[in-house]
Amino acid sequence: MEPFTKAYQGRRAFASASRPPMTTRYVPFARSMSGYSGGRLRTDVVAGVTVAALALPSSMAYAELAGVPVSAGLYSLLLPVLAYAFFGSAPRVVVGPEGTVALLVATALAPLAAAGSPEYTALAAMLALLVGGVFLVARLARLGWIADYFSQAVLVGYITGVAIVLILGQLGKLLGVSSDADGAIREAADVLAHVGDANWTTVLVGALSVALLVVAGRVNKRFPGALVLVVLGIAVSWALDLASRGVSVTGEVPSGLPSLEVPDVSASDLAALAAAAVAVFLVAFSDSILTSRSFAARHHETVDANQELLAFGTVQLAAGVSQGIPVGTSGSRTAVNDDMGATSQVSGIASAATIAVILLFLTGPIQYLPSAVLGAVIVYASAKLIDVAQWKELARSSRVEVVIAAITVACVVMVGVLQAIIVAVVLSVADIIRRAARPADAVLGWSEQEDRYADVGDHPDAGITPGVVVYRIQDRLFFANAHFFKRRLWAAVDGAPKPVRHVILDASFISDIDASAEVALREIIDGLRERNIELHLARVTVELRDRLAAVDLETVIGLDHFHGTVTAAVDACTVRERDTSS
Repeated sequence: MEPFTKAYQGRRAFASASRPPMTTRYVPFARSMSGYSGGRLRTDVVAGVTVAALALPSSMAYAELAGVPVSAGLYSLLLPVLAYAFFGSAPRVVVGPEGTVALLVATALAPLAAAGSPEYTALAAMLALLVGGVFLVARLARLGWIADYFSQAVLVGYITGVAIVLILGQLGKLLGVSSDADGAIREAADVLAHVGDANWTTVLVGALSVALLVVAGRVNKRFPGALVLVVLGIAVSWALDLASRGVSVTGEVPSGLPSLEVPDVSASDLAALAAAAVAVFLVAFSDSILTSRSFAARHHETVDANQELLAFGTVQLAAGVSQGIPVGTSGSRTAVNDDMGATSQVSGIASAATIAVILLFLTGPIQYLPSAVLGAVIVYASAKLIDVAQWKELARSSRVEVVIAAITVACVVMVGVLQAIIVAVVLSVADIIRRAARPADAVLGWSEQEDRYADVGDHPDAGITPGVVVYRIQDRLFFANAHFFKRRLWAAVDGAPKPVRHVILDASFISDIDASAEVALREIIDGLRERNIELHLARVTVELRDRLAAVDLETVIGLDHFHGTVTAAVDACTVRERDTSS
């Protein structure tokens, strides 16, 4: 055996424990510029221009969905994108108007002002400022850990439900039929009930638009089908004067860059927007973390959740002061950015610059764009949000998770997006409690094949020591699983060959105990002693040992009943039995 060295004397065990310079800690963009080359610049610029081409039509569509002028969607692709470029910790993530957030904006603002009015647009900008405030407060409180408590089942169900709502909400645009009904299902039913009043020119435009997007997506995923569709839609609408045929068009888009100002809204409106700001925060943050961590894993990178809180705080504030709307993370555009080989947020800067050029010089033609084309873009993008593979993965993992996901879908579609967020959070917490209340456990035996103590359920040929039961529970012990722990340990004792003289608790997974678990452990000790059975603990962590000592359980169990390994504990029990019998 090689000689040991004391390499950690005077050093931290984890490199991440050291604090990097403030510049790179709070402005990750500075860190990504280290060793930056001309080759990377070319790749990033090409990726950024491509992303801008995709962002243009989708942001206009999501602006309409949110109920604001399309210019507000385009403004949200400028300063917010630049803010994330400097402060975001994910080098390839793309931010901007998104369907989920846009739907929340429309739901929150509908009772307060008429969609498209100056008052409504001001409220949308103020909502972005409030969302930014929530993000910054969360950053000060270091609440990045909450990202870990959105279960995959809830997220899959929520995104699927939102996709269905988005698709149902575009039926009116694709048919040229308006509806004043509340709720996605009622609105869709009302539109279908009046399908005889449809404008058939609009229907033709919508159907051809969806068909073009589908074909383009199947031919080449990198092909900017949405951009080509927008250009064709503008050209055909102008050439054939579709507006005179009853086809709804975007209308005039103001040219130039947005002015910087704080929107003027009343105090009563501010109070009404508070709950919506929290809802947008929850959705935008959870979706951002899920997307950024997914793409970071492909490149063996990490995402700092607390830094993302800071980044999105500045992003939302930038949207609010530049007359934009609350924004989120675009999974589809992030995928394109990654496919194009983007290496840093220089691609985001290039994307914002491209949109600025369009706003300065190319807004005139946009006024002819049919609303049905934007509706088709939303329908196509929303359909891709429904990931069948993720549902299959959930089914393979757990039927309970499929049920949770299905409940979330139903709540989003039938109850509403804002209410569904509350249900989603409750379901996430309930899922955590469910798992914690019934942690994995096992009775252990010696497996010759594995050369270790293993679960006898998985290794029925594993050997056991007569009179000794080895039990392992794989979680901390607290009030939610204390009774489960007692019940299962007694079941292990009752199910073992008799007589049982020793119970060994493999405590390697027990990091801590609370008051309820302490009471449960004392009851177990008393019950075992009544049966003339001794309790031993193996592989106890330092933290657990300190906790047991603090509540005097270490003495109650007996100092000589603590062992470094399960093997050592079994050997000690064998010796005690031999000494007793002799």
